[in-house]
Amino acid sequence: MLTSLDDVKSLLFWKAVVAEFIGTLFLVLAGCGSCIQGWHNGNHIKLLIDNSTVELTHNYSTADIVQISLAFGLSVATVVWIIGHISGGHVNPAVTCAMLITRRVSLARALLFIVVQLTGAIAGAAILKGLTPDELEGTLGCTLLGQGVNNIMGVGVELCITCILVLTVFAASDKRRKDLGGSVPLAIGLSVTMCHLFAVRYTGSSMNTARSFGPAVVMGIWKTHWVFWVGPVLGGMIAGLLYDNVFAVNASLAKCRGLFLSSTYDNDSYPAKTTKIRVIEEGGEQTVEGMKHSDLPTEKYHSIV
Repeated sequence: MLTSLDDVKSLLFWKAVVAEFIGTLFLVLAGCGSCIQGWHNGNHIKLLIDNSTVELTHNYSTADIVQISLAFGLSVATVVWIIGHISGGHVNPAVTCAMLITRRVSLARALLFIVVQLTGAIAGAAILKGLTPDELEGTLGCTLLGQGVNNIMGVGVELCITCILVLTVFAASDKRRKDLGGSVPLAIGLSVTMCHLFAVRYTGSSMNTARSFGPAVVMGIWKTHWVFWVGPVLGGMIAGLLYDNVFAVNASLAKCRGLFLSSTYDNDSYPAKTTKIRVIEEGGEQTVEGMKHSDLPTEKYHSIV
């Protein structure tokens, strides 16, 4: 992994910073834009005179929830397709924090990514506000706790759905896995869609601090906003550590120790474990290194040890 100083000196680094800004802008513009039509179709929103608090009763129809879920999922998938080869397609402080705590990105890259993600979200929300009639904008997609959902519940929901998202990001982008196929951006987008289908009524399904921050700044709505910092960031970091040290193909105690104790830690320096398969034949046993079940003759019994 590059040091912070090496990162900042690279032209590709600044190209990645710009990509994260534009990607987050597009995500907020398209994703939060899908929420406008849902309010227009009958959801009760009331902004109080001082605009400092919001009274919200979620009354989303099934069609509204599907619309919002698909819009956010497809937006994430599209953005990752566009900028994934440049910056990794984080567009989410929770993902960046997960990459930082697992030492996949430098501190400088993580901090600047988060700054441009937040500013990109503000820009996207500002553009959306400018394009939306005043009588239809409502809260402009601000994430708010649903009726009866308290702060602790909100943090719990956000932690869980962000954990699912970040686990998907790490799993789908794990180059050591040989069982993966299909589209990485689509896999990530589908996880976003799934989490929205579950959590829209609970918290608005943020799982992305930047996505919540942009509309909050533009509309001046900060009610329970801290929930959408604590839940996603904690969920992202937990998921990153969990995948790298438990689920990854090259997970090991040595790797875990290196992550926390070594000044020269590099995830790629830890090889994937070779599966040992015991083939039982009539004449005795034979141990075969590095073979998959599909490599073995069908007439032999075999077991992984």
